[in-house]
Amino acid sequence: MYQIRIHGRGGQGVVTAAEMLSVAAFTEGHWAQAFPSFGSERTGAPVTAFCRIDEKEIRLREPISEPDVVLVQDKTLLESVDVFSGISPEGYVLINSSAEPEAMGLTELIARLPAGHVKTVPATRFALEKIGRPLPGAAMLAGFAAMTGALKLENVQAAYSARFGGKIAEANAQIAAAAYEWFTKKE
Repeated sequence: MYQIRIHGRGGQGVVTAAEMLSVAAFTEGHWAQAFPSFGSERTGAPVTAFCRIDEKEIRLREPISEPDVVLVQDKTLLESVDVFSGISPEGYVLINSSAEPEAMGLTELIARLPAGHVKTVPATRFALEKIGRPLPGAAMLAGFAAMTGALKLENVQAAYSARFGGKIAEANAQIAAAAYEWFTKKE
């Protein structure tokens, strides 16, 4: 089972990203669930959402305290929230940033996890280029797909298409493709 915890701020589409991740997994034939956890419900407040992906029915319903994957949609949370708490020793971390993880002072985390398991992707930049809004979800999910191999890019794109359709789906498909391509070129 992949247990994914997504950290971001209100208004960044954190809950939508978790839902789209579960839809993408379901499209590939996996069992999946997604649910949010809110503190104060306001724009800019820290928000956490969760997603589980498995090959069999998922009966757990509690928040994820020991994630296999942590997606951080807003790097400013690194200073105020323990986003890496409970991360599996084999876990993956993906942060929305143009800076490399080493430049962000994450050398201890990099040393603790397997090589290549701590990465960054400029998700907000791709979103601003394609839709003019800082909604990094599609890029983060494409980065997750590229990093872990758990999902195919086309299923991430299909999830957005199923939910939104039209120009919004097309723009998110482009954002996902740009992030996936950027990510795989760095390998």
